[in-house]
Amino acid sequence: MKKNEEKDYRYLDQLPDSAMLSIGEVLALVRISRSTWYAGIKTGRYPASVPIGPASPRWRLGEIRKVTSGTFELGTPSSEAA
Repeated sequence: MKKNEEKDYRYLDQLPDSAMLSIGEVLALVRISRSTWYAGIKTGRYPASVPIGPASPRWRLGEIRKVTSGTFELGTPSSEAA
């Protein structure tokens, strides 16, 4: 894929809330920068990741849907690093 081409994430609409998303998928949905996302995790504005491996953080689609709809409840600040 070329740099100026956007990936098609419409398939995410078909997934259940329990689906796990990569950081790229999360950022495509919330449309903010990686640094803004991780800063929001540290302050509790955005949900922390679910570790599934040493370098493979994932987020639950249901929580990301709440973020994009404005219904995510502010949580406890996280010490998760980028």
